[in-house]
Amino acid sequence: MATVMVVDDSKTVRNYHGSILKAMGLEIVEAENGMEALEKSLGTKIDLYLVDVNMPIMDGYSFIKDLRKQESNKTVPIIMVTTQAKEEDKINAYKVGANLFETKPIKPDQLQAYVDILIKS
Repeated sequence: MATVMVVDDSKTVRNYHGSILKAMGLEIVEAENGMEALEKSLGTKIDLYLVDVNMPIMDGYSFIKDLRKQESNKTVPIIMVTTQAKEEDKINAYKVGANLFETKPIKPDQLQAYVDILIKS
């Protein structure tokens, strides 16, 4: 079973994404910020990350940058899901190593399609 880490400071958003992903038969790990996500990533094999941009302690950009430094996470798929919708936000997400960029709320069928492409294919 594949494992997805949902990194977002909003419990509501973590629950929303988690419920969609659980319905797909995926295991969920949650983190409230980038620092917590980095700590949890060290001891767990994660197959996909869903990452918010704006979070306390460590934002999504910094988290992805640090995550990509880990040998085991150089190629793991990352979807940045955020309310930040400017073109520069998307460019910054890709610069730090995100594979996809979506604005909130991501629709269940869209998330399903991404999961099918990124970890189930």
